[in-house]
Amino acid sequence: MNSSQMMALMPILMLSLTAMVLMIQASIKRDQNIAWWITAAGFLLTIWGAGYARDFAQSVTILLEVDDWGLFFSTLIVFASLVCLILSRETFSQEAERKEEYYLLLVLSVLGAVVLIQSSHMASLLLGMELMGVALYAMIAFPEKGELPLEAAIKYLVLSACASAMLLFGFALVYAATGDLTYAGIGAAADLAYGREPLVLMAGSAMILAGLGFKLSVVPFHMWTPDVYQGAPTPVTGFLATVSKGAVFVALSRFYLEAELYQYDTLIAALSVVAVASMLAGNWLALRQNNIKRLLAYSSIAHFGYLLVALIAMSIVQSIAQAQLVADAVTFYLTAYILTSLVAFAVVAQLSGEDDSKSMIDSFDGLFWRHPVQAMGLTAALLSFAGIPLTAGFIGKFYLINVAIQSQLWTLLIALILGSAIGIYYYLRFIFAMSKTSATIVKTQPETNLSAQNVLTTVLLILVLVLGSWPQPFVEFAGRL
Repeated sequence: MNSSQMMALMPILMLSLTAMVLMIQASIKRDQNIAWWITAAGFLLTIWGAGYARDFAQSVTILLEVDDWGLFFSTLIVFASLVCLILSRETFSQEAERKEEYYLLLVLSVLGAVVLIQSSHMASLLLGMELMGVALYAMIAFPEKGELPLEAAIKYLVLSACASAMLLFGFALVYAATGDLTYAGIGAAADLAYGREPLVLMAGSAMILAGLGFKLSVVPFHMWTPDVYQGAPTPVTGFLATVSKGAVFVALSRFYLEAELYQYDTLIAALSVVAVASMLAGNWLALRQNNIKRLLAYSSIAHFGYLLVALIAMSIVQSIAQAQLVADAVTFYLTAYILTSLVAFAVVAQLSGEDDSKSMIDSFDGLFWRHPVQAMGLTAALLSFAGIPLTAGFIGKFYLINVAIQSQLWTLLIALILGSAIGIYYYLRFIFAMSKTSATIVKTQPETNLSAQNVLTTVLLILVLVLGSWPQPFVEFAGRL
C-alpha cells in the first residue's frame, strides 16, 4: 500500500486512532468527560479527513473503493454520530464505572459503518457490518437499570446473528456460482453463472437480500424494529436509525450498481414486492402507535421502502440523464431522511430521556407552550417525514415520484402515494397534541434558557428547512458526486 492509498483511507485511520486513544485513556485514567472530548475530537478529525481524502480517491486493494460518493456519506454519518454523541452526554452521565466504554463502542461502530460504505468486496462488507453490529449490541444494552434495554439488545443480537449467518451463507453460494467475491466480478460472471447454476445463484442472492433486508428492517424482516427502537437508549436509537441503516443502504446501492443487478427481472420483482409491502405495512402499523419511538420505527420501515423505488428504477434507465436523476434521488432522499431523523431524536432525547412513559403522545400535549424550540423542531421533523413543502422530505419525495413517473413504475408510485397519505395522519396526531391548550398549560412558563439541546435542535431544524426551501446548491453538489 503506497502513501496515496493511505491518504485515501484517512477517515478510517482517524477513527482507528480515536479508538486506540480511548483504550489508552481508559487504562490510565477513567474519566467520562475526557472520553467524551476525545471522541468528539476524533469525529471532527474524521470529517476533516473525509474532505482531505477526496484528492486521493481511488481503489484501495480489492476490498475498498474510495470515491466522492462514499466520502460524502462517510462525512454525513460521522456528523450524525457527532449529534448522537452530544445527545449521549447526559444520558450516560450516571452509568457508574462503565461510562467510558460506551464511547469506545460508539467509535468502533462508526468505524464499521465507514468500512461498510466504502466496501467493494463481500469480505469488507461483512467485516464492516459485523464491526458495526457487534458494538451496537452492547450500546443498546448499556444502561444498568431497566429491562427494556436488555430485552431490546437480546432481540437484536439473536435476530441479527441469524441475518449475518444467512448473509454469509449467501456469499458462499454466490462465490460457488461465480468464483468471485468483488462486486464488479460478481456482476461480470453472473450471466454465465445463471446459465450454469441458476438455483445456486438465486438461492445465494435471496439469502443476501434477506440479510440486508433485516439490517434495513424492510418488510418482512422488520419485526425487531419497534421493540429495539423503544428499548434502546434514545441516542442509540437515533444512531441505529441514521448511521446503521444509512450505511447499510449505501452499501446495498453500491453492490446493486457495481454488480449491475438491476438487469435481472427476478430480483427486480422481489425488490418491488418488498418495497410495496414496506411502504404500505410500515405506514399502516404506525397508525396504531401512541409511543413516539415506536412510531418512528414503523415510519423508518416505510421510508426505506420509498428508497427502494429508486434502486428498482435503475432497471428501466434508458439515458445518462435518467441514471443521474436516480443517483441524485438516492443521495437527496437519504440525506434528508438522516437529517430529519436527527431532529426528531434530538427532541425526543431531551423531552423523554429514558422514561418510556414520557414517549407517549399524552406527554406531548401543549408542548408548544412549554418547550417552543423543541416543539418547532419536532413539528418540522414530522412534516418533513410526511413530505410537506418547504422541508427536506418534500424535495426527497418529489425526486422519488419523478423517478417513478419517468420509469413508469405505476404500481410503486401508487403505493408511495398511498403510504404518504396514510403517514400524514399519524404525523399530524402528534402535531395536534403539541398544539393543545388548557388553562394549566397556558399558565406554564415556557422554557427560554439557551441550553445545548436547544442549540442543537435549532441547528438541525435550520438544515432541514434550508435543504427543503433552497435545495439547488445541494442538488448541484450531489450531481458532481
